[in-house]
Amino acid sequence: CTDLAVERRHEANGSSQSSRSKTPFRAHAALHGPGHPARSAARGDFRVARVTGARALSTPDVDTWRMTMPETRSPWLRSTDWLAERLDAPDIVVVDGSYYLSTMNRDAEAEYLAGHIPGAVRFDIDTVKDPDNPLPHMLPRPEVFSAHMRKLGIGDGNTIVVYDGAGLFAAPRVWWTLRIFGAERVFILDGGLPKWTAEGRPVEGGRVTRRPAHFTARFDAGAVRDIGDVKKALVGSITQVVDARPAGRFQGKDPEPRPGLPSGHMPGALNVPFTSLIADGRLKTAEELKALFKEAGVDPTKPVITTCGSGVSAAILGLALDTAGHKSWGLYDGSWAEWASRPDSDIVKD
Repeated sequence: CTDLAVERRHEANGSSQSSRSKTPFRAHAALHGPGHPARSAARGDFRVARVTGARALSTPDVDTWRMTMPETRSPWLRSTDWLAERLDAPDIVVVDGSYYLSTMNRDAEAEYLAGHIPGAVRFDIDTVKDPDNPLPHMLPRPEVFSAHMRKLGIGDGNTIVVYDGAGLFAAPRVWWTLRIFGAERVFILDGGLPKWTAEGRPVEGGRVTRRPAHFTARFDAGAVRDIGDVKKALVGSITQVVDARPAGRFQGKDPEPRPGLPSGHMPGALNVPFTSLIADGRLKTAEELKALFKEAGVDPTKPVITTCGSGVSAAILGLALDTAGHKSWGLYDGSWAEWASRPDSDIVKD
């Protein structure tokens, strides 16, 4: 994936009070206190800038990361201990990015309202999207994204920690989205909400409302791939297309979760199912990931376009590539939902 040009605008943040449920939800019947103190947020306005150039994803705060995470895990992950120690810090924004396929039979919104990490705002990828595109949760225009972040209270200079209720499913998509729109310090909670609650840490119910914040959207178009990029890659020999869908769907043996879409794969695409990258809701180690990519035939010297059903697990694949040291990757936002819905797209079944 590519990083964003850094726009050095440091503005003073004003303190604010988050509005949340007065009754905390207790994890595993542990006796924890009711919610955490108010956070601060940036001023309530936003700006939009466009990045025309792109560069490799930078590594965040490596020295700090080495003290909190094992060497073999991604620098984009933050441990539950790390977050618990900083939960009250004024610059920290915790984000619940949960999303589930219809086949998972889970309701992300209802689960968030029932119990979330104290202070967490809800980033719904089916709300923060392009409202004019019929494809699922496609990226919005920069000014639309800025408006959503302003409403959520996510501002320039915040340190953002994203988690989801599955452990590691939708959080990487939210992480990637925030990054390509200019957030410089955005991380994923290692193990997500399942690990947090399993450790007896507090959660609370209800919706969190933060003071509106200033978010400057700096869209990195070079980090996003479209169907034209994918077609060029498939007929060329420079860029690889790697699909994160389960093997059965990739091979055309199992149905797609979206009605009307055929299963199968793009001609020449490789398959690394996202489930193979995860163990117990956590991303596998760099060495394990390297072995998986090698087995799937992914060339570590060539760029990769990641794809999946609708651009969600493709971000898990991108995170795994980055962890394995493969920095040159971009995400096909339309993914199979777009490819398989077009009559001019070739579909291969094994």
